[in-house]
Amino acid sequence: MQALLDVILPVFFVVGLGYAVVWRKVFSTVAVDGLMTYTQNFAIPCLLFMALIKIDLGQAYSFRLMGSYYIGAASGFALGFLGARYIFKRSAEDSVAIGFVSLFSNSVMMGLAITERAYGFDALVANFAIVSLHAPFCYFVGITAMELAKSDGDSIAQVAQNVGKSMMKNALFIAILLGLLVNITDVALPKAFLEGTNMVATTALPAALFGMGGVLYQYRPEGDFGAIAWVVGISLLVHPAIVWSLGQLWDLSISELRSAVLTSAMAPGINCYIFASIYNRAKRVAASGVLIATALSVLTIWCWLQVLP
Repeated sequence: MQALLDVILPVFFVVGLGYAVVWRKVFSTVAVDGLMTYTQNFAIPCLLFMALIKIDLGQAYSFRLMGSYYIGAASGFALGFLGARYIFKRSAEDSVAIGFVSLFSNSVMMGLAITERAYGFDALVANFAIVSLHAPFCYFVGITAMELAKSDGDSIAQVAQNVGKSMMKNALFIAILLGLLVNITDVALPKAFLEGTNMVATTALPAALFGMGGVLYQYRPEGDFGAIAWVVGISLLVHPAIVWSLGQLWDLSISELRSAVLTSAMAPGINCYIFASIYNRAKRVAASGVLIATALSVLTIWCWLQVLP
């Protein structure tokens, strides 16, 4: 119970505050959109860039850590897609969008915040390693599957070109590439640049959580409850259970296990709705899945914190 009070509730208080001020029209939806644009395109990329230029790549990128997390994530996508296609009889393109909801955990806004509050900033090394591949991996899987689903006879080369163009427009992906490049080459960056970038980075998590609350207010759950329940169950229970099992099997360190399981236990991120909106597919499932899973994750995150050492 103390973990719920000390770790989880402060994070959800910020989310709830954002929800409440938009609900009471103290903060406009236009302002929320602007705040989310700032966090997604500037603050969070700065946070990832600053983390990746300092991280010990040899220590952070272990096969066991990445394998545990991303096998779980890929399994979530497969289960989401297959359930949507064969249980709920959705089209192939709808099924890809629903699979993406089961794949894309809120690894930055919620995952970093919860892990830091539970175990301290030094525990985030494995989180940053996972996050550095999270957006590239998830968007590569989602975009590739969607382009294949709607290819209508396009060549493999054309599909690959479409995937590449979409990836290179993503600010998170660009920040990750730049951070890794600076880390590998050990380039000395100007102090003023680093300090300025770090100032922007420190605003990322609180601003993103606040904005996330405002975004969630705009998406009311309605219809498609079977598909929504399916993706919520995969996101909050199945994905972290697979990661926990693989982490035990591959003997992850306590710090790696905590980071991998907690990241996988986060609700789907807002990017799930953005992805569904880009392709205009399964938007109601994506929006309602994010909203309901975020609310339920208050309880499920507490349960995972009790399971973890």
